[in-house]
Amino acid sequence: MPTQLSLSHNQLADFISDTFHPNNIVTLYLGDRLDLLSQIAATHTKTDLILTSPPYNMGKAYESQLSLADYLTDQEKTISACVDILSETGSVCWQVGHYLEYSGKNKESFPLDIVLYPLFKKFGLILRNRIIWTFGHGLHEKYRFSGRHETILWFTRPSPDYTFNLDPVRIPQKYPNKRAFRGSNKGQLSGNPLGKNPSDIWDIPNVKSNHVEKTAHPCQFPVALAERLVLALSNENDLIVDPYIGSGSTAVAAFLHHRRAAGSDIFSNYLNIAKDRLLSASLNSLPIRPLNKPVYSPPSEHPQKRLFPPD
Repeated sequence: MPTQLSLSHNQLADFISDTFHPNNIVTLYLGDRLDLLSQIAATHTKTDLILTSPPYNMGKAYESQLSLADYLTDQEKTISACVDILSETGSVCWQVGHYLEYSGKNKESFPLDIVLYPLFKKFGLILRNRIIWTFGHGLHEKYRFSGRHETILWFTRPSPDYTFNLDPVRIPQKYPNKRAFRGSNKGQLSGNPLGKNPSDIWDIPNVKSNHVEKTAHPCQFPVALAERLVLALSNENDLIVDPYIGSGSTAVAAFLHHRRAAGSDIFSNYLNIAKDRLLSASLNSLPIRPLNKPVYSPPSEHPQKRLFPPD
């Protein structure tokens, strides 16, 4: 089977399959996520990373709004099917925001990570991190603080042998030349020369109208968000599964880093977007915001003004 690196544009089109097989490079299944997960389970294939952002029950064009209780029941079915195909060293990453109930200005917010947490614990998973994804743009509120973050729940099985690769996702040291000033390492660099741990707070721009990755999907997440998780929590040739794949950011991140991908959506137009993005990625022509690109860099020709004159 050809690898991603050796695939031509036409070959990749042939390797984007609409039903799951263990040898597929990419599976984009049109239909219910439980059907795809059942296909994977039927082949006795295990996934090393489940990375997804489910609907938030907000009544968007791609979902029917349910009562919160019915929404959680529906999510439990998905989580159960995901656990069935999770490898012993694998991870589950559930990226969610808030569900809002409101009448006029009287809004009540339900953080979905909090209400979903017991469902994952029910299946014996261990929370490794609650990652805060913060971004600078969104709706402006008048009667509460504007929301500028969402969360990623990262779960594994109880075993300490889960996959975690820190080096590929290190970020630049704030003080790269800082040296120890005492002890046996005095005079040596005090930080890891490869960079530092990115921590559990990630400042990555969300995909709004002027974002380079923007498609017709109303709620896509940036490739960089998926990339960091793909690189840290899986290895080359591993299978990455996204039950709610939408515009395909998870599949793009997997493909770019030589992993296999499988995802589903109930809307063909979104899967067509995902397929087009993968084909562009195979030609190195897909616009992507780099993972560690600074959110803002002041122009060098416009130095920051002082509030007070220097002494």
